[in-house]
Amino acid sequence: MSEESLQSLIETATDARLQSVAPFSRFLVGAAVRTENGKVYTGCNVESASYGLTVCAERVAIWKALSEGERQFTELAVVADTESLTPPCGTCRQIIWEFAKHATVVLANLRGLRETVSVKDLLPRAFDARFLKELAGQK
Repeated sequence: MSEESLQSLIETATDARLQSVAPFSRFLVGAAVRTENGKVYTGCNVESASYGLTVCAERVAIWKALSEGERQFTELAVVADTESLTPPCGTCRQIIWEFAKHATVVLANLRGLRETVSVKDLLPRAFDARFLKELAGQK
């Protein structure tokens, strides 16, 4: 991924962050996922008064792409306005593993900090469909 391409994805995630619906936490997060063919899908966090129904920006972006038929992802950028970089929550890590495990994940903040991590580093020893196949004897 080129520096220009990476910066563009971070800027897109930064813009998506402004669409967040976070009246309770005021914690705005934006995400942008790029597909193998270069198309970018964005997401923002959306909170509900019933906190368990709140959804994170990473999942919104991935689900939007999946709902449009995309299946191959190359990069995912996540941007928040925090001092230190904010990694995806555990639920998002699972979704990223299942649907974008080969993507590069870029964490960024509004201060210009950024870090690139692999999905495997975010979720070592991940649970996925292979365990269900083992249970069913389908290896």
